[in-house]
Amino acid sequence: MDSSLISARVCFASGSHARVLTGGREWDALLAGHLEFSALTASELPVTGDHVLARPIDAATMLIEQVLPRRTALSRRAAGTRQAEQVLAANVDLAFLVTGLDGDFNPRRLERYLALAHEGGVEPILVLNKADTCLALAERLDEARAVAGGAPVLPVSALSGDGCDAVEALLTPGTTAVLLGSSGAGKSTLLNRLTGSEVHLTGAVRASDSRGRYTTTHRELIPLASGAALIDTPGLREIQLWVGRAALATVFDEIAALALECRFADCAHVSEPGCAVRGHVAPERLDSFHKLTREADRLERPRSEKARWRALHEAQKQFYKQRGR
Repeated sequence: MDSSLISARVCFASGSHARVLTGGREWDALLAGHLEFSALTASELPVTGDHVLARPIDAATMLIEQVLPRRTALSRRAAGTRQAEQVLAANVDLAFLVTGLDGDFNPRRLERYLALAHEGGVEPILVLNKADTCLALAERLDEARAVAGGAPVLPVSALSGDGCDAVEALLTPGTTAVLLGSSGAGKSTLLNRLTGSEVHLTGAVRASDSRGRYTTTHRELIPLASGAALIDTPGLREIQLWVGRAALATVFDEIAALALECRFADCAHVSEPGCAVRGHVAPERLDSFHKLTREADRLERPRSEKARWRALHEAQKQFYKQRGR
């Protein structure tokens, strides 16, 4: 490795500009031209949480020369009609999937968040916020556990602090966690509670739909006193998945288990005789499974194409590297 390169971690990234952390200090950072031009897609450029190699170019600025391989990555399909990947955060251990126990609560949305986490190799934790205002807490907990697939379900009140110790206990030294959820779920309030300071401003939610104003506008990694790191994210308007069937089998684990008893190995659990799934799974949960499976199938070709081009790109780089020796 070039001795002038320094290991750093991206705490903020936007286009060709970023901020990185190294040696207990934060630096402004720019992307090296070759890094921008050699990227096959935007998903290969630095994102919050990435580990990179960079070189100082002045007393306050670094130049990012290389993005190191990601251990985990949380991705969704980018907004718009193009089937492209958008990486939300990289090298994350835990995903705190935050939902408000008000009009924000939606088991079908939780299934999408769980699929996103499992696809990225990240352990999901369901954080049910505003527990102090919920008049049907036991019912909501049962609904969440029914879709959690064994993931922990933590009822909390970020405003009062009740239950937040269970979240804080998971933030052990060296752990990186990310807060994911819709606007108004209370992610910024929870972040402020966990950091003990008002890192981000918070706003009121609309009474009509429990949606909040966008108080968080970018993804940012924040080091904690415990030695952990927490990534705050803007509220997600929509969660178009970038997942394969394996992640869905983990989210809908009871369907995968029941399917082994179906008469036909290729049973689609729609109208086939001898189906062991229909009648044993709640209709709304089975409908969600079918919907997400169709989404995953539509993504199979673009995901495979991306993997193929990435392999060709890597082979090309190795060829020119060997030839230049």
